[in-house]
Amino acid sequence: MRYEQRLIWVLGITFGFLFFDRNAASFLMPFIAADLHFNNQQIGLIASALSFTWAVSAFLGGALSDHTGSRKPILLASAVAFSLCSFLSGLAGSFLALFAARLLMGLVEGPFMPVCQSLLAAESDPARRGHNMGVMQNFGSNLLGSFAAPLVLVAIAEHSSWRMAFFLAGIPGLLMAVLIARYVHEPQKNPAPAAGSGGGASDGMSHLDMLKFRNMVLCVLMSIFMVSWMVLGWAFLPVFYVKVRQLTSGEYSVLMSLLGLSAAFFSFVVPGLSDRLGRRPVVVAFNLLGVLVPLAALYWHGSLYVLGVLIFIGWAASGTFPLFMGTIPSETIPARYVATAMGLTVGIGEILGGVSAPALAGTAADHYGLTAPLFIQVACAVAGALTALALKETAPRRIAAPAGSHSLQPDRELAR
Repeated sequence: MRYEQRLIWVLGITFGFLFFDRNAASFLMPFIAADLHFNNQQIGLIASALSFTWAVSAFLGGALSDHTGSRKPILLASAVAFSLCSFLSGLAGSFLALFAARLLMGLVEGPFMPVCQSLLAAESDPARRGHNMGVMQNFGSNLLGSFAAPLVLVAIAEHSSWRMAFFLAGIPGLLMAVLIARYVHEPQKNPAPAAGSGGGASDGMSHLDMLKFRNMVLCVLMSIFMVSWMVLGWAFLPVFYVKVRQLTSGEYSVLMSLLGLSAAFFSFVVPGLSDRLGRRPVVVAFNLLGVLVPLAALYWHGSLYVLGVLIFIGWAASGTFPLFMGTIPSETIPARYVATAMGLTVGIGEILGGVSAPALAGTAADHYGLTAPLFIQVACAVAGALTALALKETAPRRIAAPAGSHSLQPDRELAR
């Protein structure tokens, strides 16, 4: 139990600083765009660059980790490399230079989350699996990467420069690599089932085998819609607040920080509710709640305090990400393939959602104005909720899983 908790917090905080670096370009974009003269399409492409290589490396890195059984070296290499990429972003002097730096950052960051979740799937008690995986993925990433990041980075950019903000953002990841080396243990390698031992679906499961299960297909679709929803918020809300709503840098930085505060709070609430009430109803309800963010930004013109409350409530949809990316896949297929399953859901979601959505939305914004990305964000949240309606329930408490079962066996009916 002590190691389980230690693992959650060391990995969760490191993932928080990873997101601090990932989100830095979005929060600093009003400064960068003014300095380097970016148009809306280029703003979208900067967000797409990181999402593309993140997707590829999450897909390949998760599969490599499961195949070799090696977790800790991948985590260490990723933590050091993404920190160094933040320094490279600060050195960029053109669109192409920043684009290349973000491509490289996505490449080294991608494997981190699938490998973390595979460790937690192996170390967590089944009754706490949803909670543990949700806290690891959402608490640090949003408290640091979405709440603290806009406040800290915008303040540094105002008082120094956006380049200095990138330089300072890279330091914490190096410190967390030291903690990973000290406190995270390489898990025991479990041999694959011998031929004829009844291993069934767990023996040599490929990506195509995984997609024979209805829940896996639905999780991939939700990843596409909801990653689009999230990346559009990060990429376009800052410039929308500044250019359309005419907010000051201080005002927009506070509103953006509420995204992180909301996600950190709901990182406990949403997965915990799913452990008790079931995965499907919770994912449906909170995905649909995501429409509040773009609708409030578009149509609420009263008090900024009320706008902040609406944004806080709407961003609760981010609490579903660890469920459809990690928890539901881990309860659908054998736990030893969780990193591969997460690489699949994250990889396809990032490529078709995180890459395509901001690029297309940036082009739409150049033609129809900065309201276009927010309308696309509304559609993504609705699509994510409708997709979740078809999920087959996997929460152990809701389906009376045998006590002590470490992962649910695949329901072979889903493969038909």
